[in-house]
Amino acid sequence: MHKPHGQRAHSWRPGPFLLVLLAATLSAVSVLAQSSPQTQPTNSQDAQTIDQTWQRASSKYDSERNALLAEVRRAANDGPYRADWQSLQKYEVPDWYKDAKFGIFIHWGVYSVPAYGSEWYPRNMYRLGSDEYKHHLSTYGPLTKFGYKDFIPMFRAEHFDPAAWARLFKEAGAKYVVPVFEHHDGFAMYDSGLSDWTVAKMGPRRDVHGELAKAIRAEGLRLGASSHRVEHNFFLDGGRQIESDVNDPQFAAFYGPAHTWMESKQSLVTDWTYVSSAYLDDWLARDAEIVKKYKPDIFYFDWWIGQPSVRRHLMEFAAFYYNDAAARGSADVINYKLDAMEKHSAVLDVERGQLNDIRPLYWQTDTSISNKSWGFIEHDSFKSPQMIVHQLVDIVSKNGNLLSNIGPRSDGTIPDEVQSVLREVGSWLKINDEAIYGTRPWKLYGEGPTKIVEGAFHDTDAQPFTERDFRFTTKNGALYACELGWPSGGEAVIHSLAEGQLAEQKIASVSLLGSPSPLTFAVQPDGLHIRLPAQSPGKFAYCFKISF
Repeated sequence: MHKPHGQRAHSWRPGPFLLVLLAATLSAVSVLAQSSPQTQPTNSQDAQTIDQTWQRASSKYDSERNALLAEVRRAANDGPYRADWQSLQKYEVPDWYKDAKFGIFIHWGVYSVPAYGSEWYPRNMYRLGSDEYKHHLSTYGPLTKFGYKDFIPMFRAEHFDPAAWARLFKEAGAKYVVPVFEHHDGFAMYDSGLSDWTVAKMGPRRDVHGELAKAIRAEGLRLGASSHRVEHNFFLDGGRQIESDVNDPQFAAFYGPAHTWMESKQSLVTDWTYVSSAYLDDWLARDAEIVKKYKPDIFYFDWWIGQPSVRRHLMEFAAFYYNDAAARGSADVINYKLDAMEKHSAVLDVERGQLNDIRPLYWQTDTSISNKSWGFIEHDSFKSPQMIVHQLVDIVSKNGNLLSNIGPRSDGTIPDEVQSVLREVGSWLKINDEAIYGTRPWKLYGEGPTKIVEGAFHDTDAQPFTERDFRFTTKNGALYACELGWPSGGEAVIHSLAEGQLAEQKIASVSLLGSPSPLTFAVQPDGLHIRLPAQSPGKFAYCFKISF
């Protein structure tokens, strides 16, 4: 293009004001490009409006859900139990569970893909300012573009071998296995007919827990199922307070109601979180579906079933589950925490903790081999096999079971450190199984200087046990005394078996499990003195069989 004759050519430059205006405009365009009306915060909406959005998104499976609910409510009143606590307190813990003593818990899900923080990553990634939030933005980008749902295609389980898992659990000495069928994140790790957001339809596109269930039973182990679905009601509420995909109605069926969690640090009785009857019906139907499809011998619930709104549906589930088992000639177990159920109606579970004494009602500890997370994360630390063995011995002496958790990687492999711990525990049980499986508590749980810090979340607070710590169990008239350290002086002394403590009983023989050497012993005023062989038969704890 020719310039007009007589005019000087020049280039135009914007002034300072226009530069500021241009920068602001570009910034606004960038923000708009990353967000949309569907991802704007929705925390100002009332609870019923939020719940109706979730209900509409979940309506696809209304007929299947209603059919299951009808069956639950019929079966809950057709059998030895009714849906009321007075009826449910007739429940008796089956002997197979009391005999089993040791189980494996499995936290495996989409949260193993980011492998950061803990299995609560899906909650914390939407909490403004949290480590997970910062990590997520720097690693994956804005929550409007990459939300929790976007991890699902990355969860492939390409190396998952259910038969190998089951063999490992059997080698570890476990008698039952409890996979988490659904965690708080709302992703079903089984083939659910009530959701599109399942492992059978997305991610691995296989019923991983259905396959695992068959492999577990093929090894002669009992199957459990853990449902943390009820907590999904509030779990992703942080996503409603910021721009994120949690606000988008097209993902409501996955992200759930995400109601504001009105958490109480005092008690679940003072938890005022909104829970709709529609959500509770869906929760009940999903749990019933697991029972019908997989027939688990144990049903494990996390703590929030104790929220007051849940109580009626919880009673219906318990009556349905126990009656369903009775109709099959079985006797099943429900695990609950805190005060969520009437104490005779199910088995109390103490999370990451132990008890100080024998509990007359049977109970369970669940803890994790990993210290920082229940699910797999990078750079975790792990408990030693000795610590797991000592926990097991202590818990069994007090009338309980130990459910020990593992967190597999997203590809379906179990970390080497975890496999090593499980195999070491299994090696110990091969020698000492007689003192554990099928036993019952003695009149005392044990003796020694080391005391347990009682209650939940104290599993790493206890002092290490010593050679002066013993734990007792009984079976078939024999007393087993497990010493939690090898005596340096070549002699074990059990003060609870002193002359004055034996009444009319006389000790006929003492043997050390795993040792062929005969033992010499003497009952003295201060206790039973046992001379030990030069070599210990194994590691961690040493169990004497005492016959009267």
